[in-house]
Amino acid sequence: MSAPPASSTPLINQRPAEATDRQIARHWEGDLIVGQGNRSAIGTLVDRTTRYVKLLHLPDGRGAEHVRHALLHAFAELPAELARSVTWDQGSEMGRHDEFTRAAVNGLLRQYFPKGADLSIYSAEDLAYVAAKLKDRPRKILG
Repeated sequence: MSAPPASSTPLINQRPAEATDRQIARHWEGDLIVGQGNRSAIGTLVDRTTRYVKLLHLPDGRGAEHVRHALLHAFAELPAELARSVTWDQGSEMGRHDEFTRAAVNGLLRQYFPKGADLSIYSAEDLAYVAAKLKDRPRKILG
């Protein structure tokens, strides 16, 4: 696997200006949707410009090492120039940044992965199928 993005996981106020203005693809936001009893999760990565979605398969848990492994796997599939930075949602203390993007993506994901469901039952292939469905969906923001 390749290394994570060069400027990976900046705090919101440290991310590059080009990530904030959404003019150049390759800057990503990460989040988790959590399943029944907080026992399972699926990671989400969304390119801030293109809204391209990658889903992280987390069958063994959502701890830091599990998420790190899933991120390395996700970025290994991308050309290096498409993986410049990742800003991970770090909870409510990070403010209300990009609520719309997260709500929109997570809302779409809930159509496939209902709130309260055991997310560990979904395979990596299931996640790839859903990500492909989301990629093919028209986006008003993208015209």
